[in-house]
Formats: sequence, structure tokens, C-alpha cells
Amino acid sequence: MDDEWICGRLGEDEPWMLGAVNPPVFENSLFAFATAEELGEAVRNEDERYVYWRGTNPTVDLAQRKLAALERGERAKCLGSGMGAIAATISSLVSAGDHVLVLGAVYGPTTQFLRYLEKFGVTHTHVDDLAGCDSAIRASTRLLYFESPSYMAYAVVDIAEVAGWARERGLVSVMDNTWSTPIFQKPLTMGVDLVVHSLSKYVGGHSDLVGGVVVGPSRLIRPLALTEYQLYGAAMSPHDAAKVIKGLRTLPVRMAAHQERGLAVAAFLEGHPAVREVNHPGLPSHPGHATALRQMSGFSSLFSLALNTDSPQEVANFLDKLRYFRIGVSWGGFESLVNAPALSTEESVRATMGIPVGLVRLSVGLEPADELIKDLGQALEGSLT
Repeated sequence: MDDEWICGRLGEDEPWMLGAVNPPVFENSLFAFATAEELGEAVRNEDERYVYWRGTNPTVDLAQRKLAALERGERAKCLGSGMGAIAATISSLVSAGDHVLVLGAVYGPTTQFLRYLEKFGVTHTHVDDLAGCDSAIRASTRLLYFESPSYMAYAVVDIAEVAGWARERGLVSVMDNTWSTPIFQKPLTMGVDLVVHSLSKYVGGHSDLVGGVVVGPSRLIRPLALTEYQLYGAAMSPHDAAKVIKGLRTLPVRMAAHQERGLAVAAFLEGHPAVREVNHPGLPSHPGHATALRQMSGFSSLFSLALNTDSPQEVANFLDKLRYFRIGVSWGGFESLVNAPALSTEESVRATMGIPVGLVRLSVGLEPADELIKDLGQALEGSLT
């Protein structure tokens, strides 16, 4: 099925829609039944039946069906945040005494959550490549977690190779696919077991919702939906689900525009004397560019650059001089954003993650690329000595 059809029309012509062009938002917290027997049956299958908001809801269910179809997965479960999806997914796969392998740089709070699990007897090891995985794997290893492109550095790994390595050793592989969205990359088709997303980013696209999703086979999603999803209480609201559905309708068009603007800005920065390095997988100079072309159909507009400075003050001056890039966390919305992790991250943590002082992250929005380039040019000229 075509991605544009999935985003715009999948599930939206069914009788329960009553001809509405926008899916109804079911605000009720519970659903009533005609008989006690019907209620009992529904509760036993609460991951699929409408019983209580904390379980599922018709509006949320439509968003889940669309996201599963986009990722070419059997089922999806939406949660109240990206970290809600990540925490529920990891928790559903490990028990006390188990070990997790983390390949490459991943979202900071994901590492924080893995450290939190240590008090329950779950350990983890960070490695840089598959050779490191070979050295670090244990008899107790259950899970391989990774991102591609990776967090902040935007390094690219061979997804099929990584998934195959995990499968051969009996591990479940989980990949964060937020950077690419299902429009540009479909890890499940390359052998990954589960995919997670922050829906707050490109999928939502308007910086007005917080949500997450996990997609994969029913054999892995159903236990999570019945246990971790229910017990952690990170339910997605039907209002946020409606925003996800609206975001999906324009996702293919927006991602094409993000790609065009992001590459234009990255190419400009790559040739600027005040910039040491640009980390964008869409640039031919990127070490993982050839691999990216094999497994991705496009590139988003989130990337990092290393300024030609080791001065935190000069990095701050650069951010402060920008007029169109707004200083803030998160990314993937219509607005262009800038952030410098070194200015808000402890030095010890920064060293562990390999983040240099001059690293700046850009999220290129939907403003005209030439205006954004002018803005970056004037800020670079006026802030670095």
C-alpha cells in the first residue's frame, strides 16, 4: 500500500467515521457493555477491545493502524511520550539479571533509563560497532538497542547487518527510527524486531504534541500492551492521537520539503571556514553516505556541525546572534531550531558521549532555505574570532 494513501486515507472511510472528513475524537474515559459476559470478554482482550482510555480508544487505534502500516509492521502501540514508548519496550524484553547491548550513540534519556534499570538487576554495555558487540555480548544478553542515524553524531550503521547479527545470537533488536520517519526508512523490512519513535518530532510536525509509538510483530506488541503499557500509565490521549493523524496527512509532503532545505543548509555550512565538520548523512562527504543510500529513500533535516572553536562563550555567541533559528530543545517541527549540547551538559557526560564543545545541532524547519542560510552566515561571521 502506498505511503501517501496510508497517511491520508487508511481507515478513514469506515462506517464508524459516519462520513466525517476528520476522525472523531472519542473523549470518553470508559466504554459500557450490554452484558456482564461481554465486559469480561473485552477485559480479557483489552489490548484490542475498547474498555477504558488507559487501554485503547478508537481515535488512538486509528493512529496506531496508520503507523503500523507505514512501518510495514503487524501492530503498533501509541504511548504518551517517546520515552514512554522506549521505557515500555525495553522493560517488556528484560528481567532481573539480563544484559542489554547499546550500539552507538543513542538518545540521552534512553541511557538514563538503562542506568535506572541497574537497581533492578538489569545491566547494559555501550559499544561502538559490531566488533564491540562481539566482545561485550554475554550469556545473559537479551536485547540490542540502536539508532541509525545515531544521536548527535548522525553516524549510519548497516541496519540489515546489525539485525542479522542480533538474530543469529537470539537477541531482540530494537531501533529508534525517529530521525528518518517511516517515510524515509523502514527498519522492520531489514530484519529489525521492534521500531520506536517519538511522535513529537516529524510525525506530529507542529510542535504541539508529545507522544511515542512502538511497532512490530503481534507476538512482541501484545504482551507489552497488556502489561507495561497498562502498568506504566503512559497512555496517549485521543486528542494527541488526532494530532498524530493530522500530522500524518502532510508527512510525505513535509519530509520532502525538510530534505530539500536541510541539504541546502548543510551544503552551505560544509564549505564555510568557521565550520570544522558537518554531520549530515545526505552529504556525499559523510562516511556513511553510501550505506544510507542503500537503506534510506531520503534524509530528514536534523544534523550537527562542529564550529571551529573550543570556546563555550563563542558557541553561545553564535546561538545568540541567530535571528531565524530559535534556541530550544526537540526538533522536527515547522520552525527551525538550534541547540548546543555542550552548553547544557555536564563535562563528564559530554566526554562519555564524545560531544565536543563546538558541536551545534540544527533542526531545519520549513522556512525558505536562502533566508536560513543568510541567518547562519551572519551569525558565523559575527561570533567566532
